[in-house]
Amino acid sequence: MRILVFNCGSSSLKYRLIELPDEKELVGGEAQRVGPKTAEPARIIHRIGKTEETHYVEMPDHAAALGEVMKLLRRDPNLVPDALGHRVVHGGAGFHRHTRIDDAVIEALEPTLALAPIHNPPIVRLIKACRQLYPELPQVAVFDTAFHATIPPHARTYALPRRLREDEGIRKYGFHGISHQYVTTEAARLLGIPLERFNAVSCHLGSGGASLCAVVNGRSIDNTMGYSPLQGLVMSTRSGDLDPAVTLQLLALDYGDCRAIEKTLNSRSGVLGLSGISADIRDVLRKAAESGSETDAADVTAQVYMWRIRKYLGAYLAVVGNAHAVIFTDTIGELVPAVRQAVCSDMECFGLAIDEHRNAHAAKLPADVASDRSRVRILAIATNEELAIARFSYNVLMADAGAAKTGGAA
Repeated sequence: MRILVFNCGSSSLKYRLIELPDEKELVGGEAQRVGPKTAEPARIIHRIGKTEETHYVEMPDHAAALGEVMKLLRRDPNLVPDALGHRVVHGGAGFHRHTRIDDAVIEALEPTLALAPIHNPPIVRLIKACRQLYPELPQVAVFDTAFHATIPPHARTYALPRRLREDEGIRKYGFHGISHQYVTTEAARLLGIPLERFNAVSCHLGSGGASLCAVVNGRSIDNTMGYSPLQGLVMSTRSGDLDPAVTLQLLALDYGDCRAIEKTLNSRSGVLGLSGISADIRDVLRKAAESGSETDAADVTAQVYMWRIRKYLGAYLAVVGNAHAVIFTDTIGELVPAVRQAVCSDMECFGLAIDEHRNAHAAKLPADVASDRSRVRILAIATNEELAIARFSYNVLMADAGAAKTGGAA
């Protein structure tokens, strides 16, 4: 079965056509730097086998990115999928498992659009567009929130009145679950520890969104993101944690315009809002290195970005207890040694000691960049959300086919 996977990130659109169960990639690529302008131009990296092409094209939003990606895929009429798998960021209160998409599922996803305003609207539009393009093909929704269904009540509950918690479903959901689950499973395998006994802190640091996940016995027990993907770390254009009074003040300043506040916090804040230079922390780090000034906007942005990660890493190492590993993944976590170095330095009190040389030269992943004396291993592992989505989609469709056969036999 050939499954075409779409993975909408807040500033990217990854795609792969994967043949299951052999897990052979037939074509793949990524639209990068989608949305706000950065110091480098937007581009699509398109791969067929060992051939890689780079297409520079403006992509102001995910709709434009999808259009450009589909142009590339249509060049080869032989690459026809049997099914489609979609990463869906927010499943809301209604979805705790990955599921086959039908009209009822699309309707049930509508209330989630406001919960993940950067991701879910383009994802739902993408699903609808794919249904028009491939009406005969089954589609599967794979939820980022599903892995975090195991977060215990004391960690997912906000201190709000019962009406808001129970009737309105306001609680922590957690995100980036597909990636956190994938790298956690890989880390346990690499270290030879059964997943059901594996403890770790997973650091998904993307060029767009970012979050940390506390894992105990292979299961998520907390995530820095919350009711929406806005909570937690400083991200490319998202503010992360704020005093709620700040939102109230913003409402007053913008005369109660909730959409304006949402746009400010989700699209104009974070690395972009702090630096005024770029939404990509890599651009900011380069600028900070050039300036050498601790008061320069780029340096201040870098320090705020690192501080938030270190604070949560310490907190999660505390709640995990006997951690086996700290895992770094996604674009920044995998490719920027300076971030790993800054985050893990002077953390010996948690049993964490990074090796500067190993970290700087970890070109081939997976890599253990901890020093020999470190009790907790520090791993850089390439995430593979698309493969995980393909696996989950395949399992859902095979289960449905099995259930249909059983039902027919009965």
